Parts: sequence; C-alpha cells; structure tokens
Amino acid sequence: MQLTASDALGTRMRNLLLAADVPPARDAPWTARSTGEAPDSVADVVTWFGAMQAQELGSAYWSLGTRLPGWTRDDVHQALEGREALRTWPMRGTVHLVPARDARWMLELMGRRPLAGAARRRAVLGLGESTADLAVDVLGAALAGGRRLTRSGCVQALRAGGVEVTGGLAYHLLWYASQRGVTCIGPDVDGEQTFVLLDEWVADPHRPEEDEALATVTTRYVRSHGPVPRADLAGWTGLSMTEVRRGVAAAGPAVQTVDVEGKEMLVCPEALDVPAPPPSGELRPLPGFDEYVLGYKDRSLMMEPAHLAAIVPGGNGVFRPTLVRAGRVVATWTKRSTPARTIVDVKPLVPHGELDPADVEAAFASYARYLTTPVTVSLGEGP
Repeated sequence: MQLTASDALGTRMRNLLLAADVPPARDAPWTARSTGEAPDSVADVVTWFGAMQAQELGSAYWSLGTRLPGWTRDDVHQALEGREALRTWPMRGTVHLVPARDARWMLELMGRRPLAGAARRRAVLGLGESTADLAVDVLGAALAGGRRLTRSGCVQALRAGGVEVTGGLAYHLLWYASQRGVTCIGPDVDGEQTFVLLDEWVADPHRPEEDEALATVTTRYVRSHGPVPRADLAGWTGLSMTEVRRGVAAAGPAVQTVDVEGKEMLVCPEALDVPAPPPSGELRPLPGFDEYVLGYKDRSLMMEPAHLAAIVPGGNGVFRPTLVRAGRVVATWTKRSTPARTIVDVKPLVPHGELDPADVEAAFASYARYLTTPVTVSLGEGP
C-alpha cells in the first residue's frame, strides 16, 4: 500500500492522539468502549503509547493533559498518585511514563544494554560494583514497608548506610536501583522527586515471555507513532535491529508495511481502515519532550530540518516546546510564571505574518485551563 506524505502525517497525528478524531481501536486500552470515544484516563493514554517521555515532569504532565481535554495539572497528578502509570528508566537510560504493571518486563527487555554500559559509567565516577550493589540494598531496606522517600531522603539513607554520595554519584545510584527493578520514581511531593519500591508500588506485574514482550512493545509503538520506519522503532526502544526484526515478526498481522513516497514504514492496519483526515490547521501547543518530537529519529514529516536547531538550541538535548499547525512545527515557545499568571513567549519559525496573533492566543486557551491560571501570550517576529 502506498501513502502520500500528507496521508502519512494525518495518520501519524491521529495515532499520536493529536488529531480531532481518535484512532480506530483494536487491542487498545479502551476497546470495551465505543471506537468513537477518546481515551479518558492517564492509564488509557500511557498504555496506548506503551511509554512516554518523562524526563522533565512538567512536559510529561502537559503531554498527558493535552491528550485529555478538560483535565487540569492536578487531575494528572492525582491519576499518578492513583498508580495509573509510573516513571522509571525502561529504555535508553531515559525516564519514561509506563503502564505500572508493565514496568518490570520493560526494564528486563530494554534495560539490558543500559545496564551493560553501567560499568563504564562507574569507572568514570570512580565507583566500584560492590558499592553500587550496596546502594541498591540500602535503598531497598530504606523504602521497605511502603515508605516513600524524596531524592534528598534517599541520599541521606545512602550516607547512613555507608555509601558516600558526592558529585554525580547520587543520580547514578538512584538510576541504577531503578534500572535493576528495585525502585521506581513516585509522584512528586511538594515539587521534589520521590522514590518507592517497584514491587510494593505494583501489586500485579505482567510477566510475558520475551517474544510476547517484543511483540507488545512493537505493536504499541507502531500503533501510537505510525507510520514509522524500522530504524525509528530501534531508536525509540534502544533494541538492536535483530531484536526489532524479532518484534515485527512476533507482532504478526498487528503491524504491516506501507510505502510512504518511496520509504518503507510500519503501521497498524486498523489505522488504515478509516482514511486519515488532513492534519488540522488549528494551532496546538506541545511540550518540549513530547512523543511528537522525541518519538522519532526521522522528523522530516513534521518539521523542516533547519527548524530542529531552533527546537534543540546547540544540540544540548533540551527540547523547547513547539507550536504545531497541520502536523508541522511553526514556532517554539517558552513560559515564565508570576504569582498571578503564566506568560508564554512564542517565537515563529515561519515567515512574518503567517501566524495570526488571535489564533496563537486562542491556541493557549486549553493550556490555561490545564494550569488553572491565566495565560498571556506574546508573539515575536518571524524569521
């Protein structure tokens, strides 16, 4: 089957839950409901994606909020307190939101390569393996019995347990304990990161065989991001191309190949059952670390290559929030807060005059509802 770039982009935006309609549901978290219904919980959204970028908490919350119209930031926080999803390092050594009961098998499947590289990092830090393992034991004991400790509380526990924590050691040890599947990140308390025991936080973990696990992560990524090339699946999961081929084979008819203007890509067939709508011309503000950008290696469908430098200034890995129209990035934005309101500064990436100030201001109305504070928008000059 052949798709134009426009068809592929429309399908991709719908699968990312960023279109006016929702994906046709088959083996989706909300299949028990009408296929015309959108997801209505954090669990729905996170399970649909399989994993969502969450290294920056504010971005992760808005990634959920923009896909759950009418929800506030507090609503999202309460859903995470309710354990609808959790944060950990399931792949690529990067924090993601994952379905709670899937966290352990995801760590086991996609965490092998980051764990294998941990020894090199320890050598740089001057940290012995026995000390790292002691830190895991200390944290496990400190958190036992349903305790939740802040990051600073974890550091205090480590020091009390005989583990010296200086420089970059704290982050590495907290990562290592979670990568080993002992701890995970709990919801923030008073703005500070917390940690809990994974086995205590998740009462009924799913434990699939490896082929089922490969098929699941493949299907979830393709259904939520497709059409996508296989290389993007490898880049997103951190799996080898051999493992990617196994995952595609294990997924069977749940994924198929399509030709997008000469490029072979993967897509779930139900996404093609209903023609994709043209990408909406409505402006949509997205957070910097959203799956819309970070879910892909090849971002050419969504933006001009030259615009990536504006989204990641200096290539430092810090992604600026984007303003999207018809599936394409047209501006970046930043925010600053005062006691009374949030001020959003929009920097266009398209020629002057292509963004109407009234449309830009209207685009942030949903963000204001989510924050439950007034938002003032300042539109800068275009290039």
